[in-house]
Amino acid sequence: MSTVYTRPLARLVEQLQKLPGVGPKTAQRLALHILKRPESEVQALAHALLDAKQQVGQCSICFHLAAEPTCEICRAPNRDEATLCVVADSRDVIALEKTREYRGKYHVLGGLISPMDGIGPDQLTLQALIRRASQPAIQEIILAINPSIEGETTTLYIGQLLKPFTRVTRIAFGLPMGGDLEYADEVTLARALEGRRELD
Repeated sequence: MSTVYTRPLARLVEQLQKLPGVGPKTAQRLALHILKRPESEVQALAHALLDAKQQVGQCSICFHLAAEPTCEICRAPNRDEATLCVVADSRDVIALEKTREYRGKYHVLGGLISPMDGIGPDQLTLQALIRRASQPAIQEIILAINPSIEGETTTLYIGQLLKPFTRVTRIAFGLPMGGDLEYADEVTLARALEGRRELD
C-alpha cells in the first residue's frame, strides 16, 4: 500500500478494495468518507456488517438468504404454492422480486455447474429441488438462469432431472449471451418471465 496513507487508513482502503466492483480510487473515496462521518455512524456500520455476517444464513426450504430458519418469501401466505422459480443465487431472487411480476416461490441452487471451477451437480441444492418438484402442489418450475455456458449446462441438466415430475419452463431472455439477471432492468426481466417457454 502506498506510503501516502497512514497505516490504519491503508488497512481500511485495502479491505474496501476486496469488495466486488471496488477499485483503488473508489476504495480511497469510501475510506475518506468513512473517516469524515461521526463515530456513532461508523460504529453503526461496523455493527451492521457484523450482525449481517453472524445472523444471515440460508432458508431451510429455498436456500435464499434468511435471518430465521425460513425466509420471508417461503413464509408469506399469499405466494403461489404451485410455481417454483429456480435461480443460481440470492442476487437473482432480489432482481426478480424487484419486477413485482412473479408471485410464486423460489429455489436457490447456490451456483452453476462448472467443471472448470470444480462445481458439479453435487455442490448444488439439487436433491432438495427434486424433493420439492415431486410434491403434488408444484405445477410448474421456471428456470431463471443466466444465459452463459455454465447457465445453459445447468438449465439443460436440471430440465432433464425435473421433467418426470412437472412442467418445466425457462424464461425468455432479452439479454445477450453471458448477461446476468442481476444487471437486467426490471422491464426486461418482467417480459422474460411473461415470455417463458417449455424446456425442450
